[in-house]
Amino acid sequence: MSQFTSGFWDVYIGAISVVSIIACAVFLKMQSVRKSVEADTTGHVWDENLQEYNNPMPRWWAWLFYVTVVFALGYLALYPGLGSFQGLLGWSQIGQLHDETQAANAQFGPLYEKYEKLDVAEVAKNPEALAIGQKLFLNYCAQCHASDAGGSPGSEGRPGFPNLTDKDWLWGGTPEAIKMSVTEGRRGVMPPFGAALGPESTRDVAHYVLSLSNGKHDTARADRGKEKFQQFCVACHGAEGKGNPALGAPDLTDGVWLHGAREADIVYQITNGRQNQMPSHKDLLSPAKIHLLTAYVYSLSAPPK
Repeated sequence: MSQFTSGFWDVYIGAISVVSIIACAVFLKMQSVRKSVEADTTGHVWDENLQEYNNPMPRWWAWLFYVTVVFALGYLALYPGLGSFQGLLGWSQIGQLHDETQAANAQFGPLYEKYEKLDVAEVAKNPEALAIGQKLFLNYCAQCHASDAGGSPGSEGRPGFPNLTDKDWLWGGTPEAIKMSVTEGRRGVMPPFGAALGPESTRDVAHYVLSLSNGKHDTARADRGKEKFQQFCVACHGAEGKGNPALGAPDLTDGVWLHGAREADIVYQITNGRQNQMPSHKDLLSPAKIHLLTAYVYSLSAPPK
């Protein structure tokens, strides 16, 4: 990959840009001069009597193109566009974003900070704070959890996104746990057991898992799968299958399925495992905004008081 990061490409891009613009100006000049020919037409005729005259472009039209050439050269001198040259103004997208973010924080920061001093449960009862939190949620969370926070269940290989409006929490539904999830992100990993169990034992474990939530299952398979479950699954899901919020291991007894409740869905997960990740937002949002967002998410499932 070193050939794509060498300084040659900066020079190459800059040279191509400048030469292309100058070539446009030269071409315009060539097309603006009447050529010395014996006839006033080029000899091209259409529809019997439509002739192409040998006239240069109108001056006003040519000058419009010259203006674009001058503009292009001025732009490349002032702004990035010639390889690694940053332009005389030193402008960058990152710099502009930083400046706009700073201006927005200066304008709205005091409003966020007012609620940061309050307890999350208290903020979750404030309509004004929840309105702000909802806007943050729609901007940063709705892409995965949906605009109504209802999430999106997956099946087999498709990812699933948790429903934030129920009381089923992989990592805990307390204000502290929710804030930690938003701030640091989460990474849930279930190792694949297909090779260790084999196809038939994998189905047996799947039926035992279904039996834990009174799902439709084969009793004989579930009985055989219980032993394998105790051998391979209790470390994360517990002896009774109730999960472990410290590991993000789901409760298998509550009938809530993030990745599908069919036998095929469960067999797929046992066979192939899972790797789910929620990104960290600490570099995107200030602590005050995270506090408001936490309060909004908490309010979606918190019992009314």
